[in-house]
Amino acid sequence: MACEESQAVCKEFRRRGHEAYSCDIQDCSGGKPWWHIKGDVLEIINDNWDMMIAFPPCTDLAVSGAAWFEKKIKDGRQQASIDFFMKLVNAPIPKIAMENPIGIMSNLYRKPDQIIHPYYFGDPEPKATCLWLKNLPKLEHFPQSDMFNEKTWVEPEYIISSDGKKYSRIHWLGGGSGKERSKFYPGISKAMADQWG
Repeated sequence: MACEESQAVCKEFRRRGHEAYSCDIQDCSGGKPWWHIKGDVLEIINDNWDMMIAFPPCTDLAVSGAAWFEKKIKDGRQQASIDFFMKLVNAPIPKIAMENPIGIMSNLYRKPDQIIHPYYFGDPEPKATCLWLKNLPKLEHFPQSDMFNEKTWVEPEYIISSDGKKYSRIHWLGGGSGKERSKFYPGISKAMADQWG
């Protein structure tokens, strides 16, 4: 699991008997440091992995940060993030899933194979999540019409502002909460391990 300090997906694969590792330049916060490779994923990307699920940083790529794009283009941060994303995409690994929010990679690379929300998989958050897939099927979830018969799809929860507009909880976390906003959801983690493992 490239760029995964939380170990959310790694632990789900481990629960199902797979030899899975998280890799990040940060220490892991998932409580299983013996399953964590602390370092640059590009240094181990050629080590004969059979699958990679990658969560490259989205700070310089997501449309939610478009107001800062001009500065990030000028100082090279955006191009560095694009280059990193593409190095992961082009890794010599048979099965790859790339995760990122709605952003510029849909135009610079290609449209994602799938856009999902955590509430499709049991976590009530509305948060558009793009998946670019190589030799992996789309994640299956139950359609809204069946949501009362199936337990995975739940109603999304919103915060209603004083002017009556509704926003996701993520919207209200503010600019200083990038680590919290980037935490991956248990329902999607389980679906990845169940369906791709």
